[in-house]
Amino acid sequence: MKFGIVVFPGTWSDTDCFHVVDQVFHQPVEYVWHKETDLSSYDCVVLPGGFSYGDYLRAGAIARFSPVMKAVEEFAAAGGLVIGICNGFQVLCEAGLLPGVLTRNSHLQFRCQWVNIRIEAARGPFTGGGTGGQVLRIPISHGEGNYYADEATLDELEAGGQVAFRYCTADGDVTQTANPNGAARNIAGITNDRGNVLGMMPHPERCCEDLIGGTDGRLIFESIISSALSPAN
Repeated sequence: MKFGIVVFPGTWSDTDCFHVVDQVFHQPVEYVWHKETDLSSYDCVVLPGGFSYGDYLRAGAIARFSPVMKAVEEFAAAGGLVIGICNGFQVLCEAGLLPGVLTRNSHLQFRCQWVNIRIEAARGPFTGGGTGGQVLRIPISHGEGNYYADEATLDELEAGGQVAFRYCTADGDVTQTANPNGAARNIAGITNDRGNVLGMMPHPERCCEDLIGGTDGRLIFESIISSALSPAN
């Protein structure tokens, strides 16, 4: 399968994502500059972390208007796989491809640390290689990862099985102390109702090799690749 990694001015996790797709999973991959308008040659589009346009106004608010985002919307509507990581999650919410918004961390601190997240919905293209309740150890690096949506929207996400990950303890308990940013209901990642768009704050691309401290992020990429290559697709 072929990956496209979107690059906005201020993006900086693009090279991490490229390295993992290219050197760890040996899949075709290209950078996609934010002025591109055709994503038809890709199977999965990645919106990586960083500070798109310096995160002026608020995180993702300017990137949302880049020409490539219209193409991302069309790509997702056609069933293409889209994953937004950290700033990419923020951009997806600003663009309306995912509900809710990412706000300042509740403690007003930038946090760069390892966290535990629990797989809530072990199905679909992003978590299909895991099991419900499985705990992954994945790093975060953000100052605006506090996921917020109104209660009605949160209830809809829960009912639709759209909560992909929650912050938890190493044992899988969802607790306030395990929540690194104050996110509503400990939400670390969600999907759209169709299941082909994922936004998550933790960085799976930073934990795919033993050399850098862990490999739990491999599950997300392996799930994507397996889903795209399965006969059903």
